[in-house]
Amino acid sequence: MTTFFLSIALGLLFLMLFSLYRALFGPTVLDRLIGVNAIGSKTVMLLLLIGFLYGRVDMFVDIALAYAFLNFVTVLAASRYFHKRKGLYEESFMD
Repeated sequence: MTTFFLSIALGLLFLMLFSLYRALFGPTVLDRLIGVNAIGSKTVMLLLLIGFLYGRVDMFVDIALAYAFLNFVTVLAASRYFHKRKGLYEESFMD
């Protein structure tokens, strides 16, 4: 069972690379925000898998919930900021 959880965790880490690419090289700010949010969501699942691997799911569920709430509030605040600035759908300056 440990090898199953470890292989799922490694698969999640591999999938996080695609989201990291979108967060770094996204053509718009909205693409970057979605990439960062996807990384945060996958990190929550990774924390739960680490909890299963260590046998301390109860502790890691609390950490994952706190991280998920922090990720949600951060992405919501950033999207509201860029929406007020009218820069959410424009192309980035890094191109």
